[in-house]
Amino acid sequence: MKILKRHEEFAHGKPVLLIVLDGVGVGRLDSFNAVNIAKTPVMDSLFKGPRYGTVKAHGKAVGLPSDADMGNSEVGHNTLGCGRVVSQGASLVENAFASGAIFQSDGYKHLQEAFLSPNKTLHLIGLLSDGGVHSHTKHWYSIISQAVLDGARRIRLHILLDGRDVPEGTSINYIQKLEDFIKLQNESHEVDIQIASGGGRMFVTMDRYEAEWAIVQRGWNAHVLGQADFTFSNAYQAVTELKASHKCSDQYIPPFCIYDPNQHPVGPIIDGDAVLCMNFRGDRVIEISRAFEEVNFDKFERKRHPQVNFAGMIRYDGDQNIPQKFLVDPPFIQNTSGEYLADMGLRVFACSETQKYGHVTYFWNGNRSGKFSETLETYHEIRSDTCYFAEKPEMKAREITDAATEALKSGQYDMVRINLPNGDMVGHTGELDATKRAVEVLDECLGQLLEAVQAVGGAYLITADHGNADDMTQRDAKGEPLRDENGEILPLTSHTLAAVPVVFGGPSVPENAIMRTDLNQPGLSNVTATFINLMGFHAPPDYDETLINLL
Repeated sequence: MKILKRHEEFAHGKPVLLIVLDGVGVGRLDSFNAVNIAKTPVMDSLFKGPRYGTVKAHGKAVGLPSDADMGNSEVGHNTLGCGRVVSQGASLVENAFASGAIFQSDGYKHLQEAFLSPNKTLHLIGLLSDGGVHSHTKHWYSIISQAVLDGARRIRLHILLDGRDVPEGTSINYIQKLEDFIKLQNESHEVDIQIASGGGRMFVTMDRYEAEWAIVQRGWNAHVLGQADFTFSNAYQAVTELKASHKCSDQYIPPFCIYDPNQHPVGPIIDGDAVLCMNFRGDRVIEISRAFEEVNFDKFERKRHPQVNFAGMIRYDGDQNIPQKFLVDPPFIQNTSGEYLADMGLRVFACSETQKYGHVTYFWNGNRSGKFSETLETYHEIRSDTCYFAEKPEMKAREITDAATEALKSGQYDMVRINLPNGDMVGHTGELDATKRAVEVLDECLGQLLEAVQAVGGAYLITADHGNADDMTQRDAKGEPLRDENGEILPLTSHTLAAVPVVFGGPSVPENAIMRTDLNQPGLSNVTATFINLMGFHAPPDYDETLINLL
């Protein structure tokens, strides 16, 4: 049983509200910072004074390989939930490639069994970019190169286009580089490697939290069946023509298939083939993995379910054993804050809408899909809309706020934790005005939530998991906005390297409690001990230090 020691100076029995303003970073104060230009009287009041500070939410502070790596919601919530810096999937995969261990794994050997069979194909499915959030192009090149050396003669690539973790409009660059690499491999080793299908990540294959299974079905039809409304002779043509005809960004390109001169798909997946999912972040590939592995699958009609040797780059869900085979062992996060709260008999209400529901539950709990206690924990999901988020920038923020307000006032919970996704999900559209409106909605919701905390005599802690809405333009090396040939600003759709805000307060917080200023580069891991203090306890000794200073 995990025990938390009572804190002498913090109130016991008063509820604590923890708010994650997803994607709300602290960036440069210019007209391209949606947080800066939004009308936010509540944030303006909160983000100053002795109880406000900032922490790192990217790079090594959240277990990523380097400080050039942007943070993301997965690693951010892992870190917030466990209170320490844990090596994340990206780091683990990097290490496995560097040591060569990835090619000695059971998962890779499972793939080999299939692609070494006569007339069988190795298929790679995943996000084609070097954003480093879900995948990395260098891993594609490494897998292809090694598979060829290991005897793979026929390889088909099913590419999902980004424009979200990397700048919009760059998908064609990744395709060109991949095509050059393919040509070299084909000529040097007399193998047959081709791009077979593709589509934009937000429209094809990469759904998450069962928000819209039709996204996965589109991918299944293109990747597996070789069927799509749009067919082309090469991927370059597919992307350029579809973007022009549909006036869409990279991430919303419709599904396409590559057909040979006889109008046959070049790479449908058939019985006996090997299939590797290239993403190392799990949330957006769990569903396509299920479609491959589940026998009694009922989310959409598969039409054909080939029996293949399937593997993931990493295990995406340990509790549900998804996928069954993988190339790299996932991070094993024990002793999370959720475990401690459950063992202490503390009651928790966790809530968000579908797009971020898994972040305040699964990722928060160290990549566990279940609860630590069925009686003490209440998880509440509000179904997300399926529209383009810039069309409805308020998303479900008000519904989440109402649910959290009700939970606080019910007196049934010691902690209420919520994620308000607007800054991230609308920020990813690259549309400045919509993101500005999203931030203004967040500010309105904060006002209601702080009133609720005041009414129940509790405490609040507000932070974010990474930056996004704080910078909506691509910039040159000097930080100046980049423009296209028409002088229009090039939108930034990715996360940023910005620090994130942390502020605490409320009636139950001791008057002498202020934000510490003596820590060297505090990060998200320091937030965990902070909210544990607000709940009236000392953090576990192996957690990173609290942000609170008691004068």
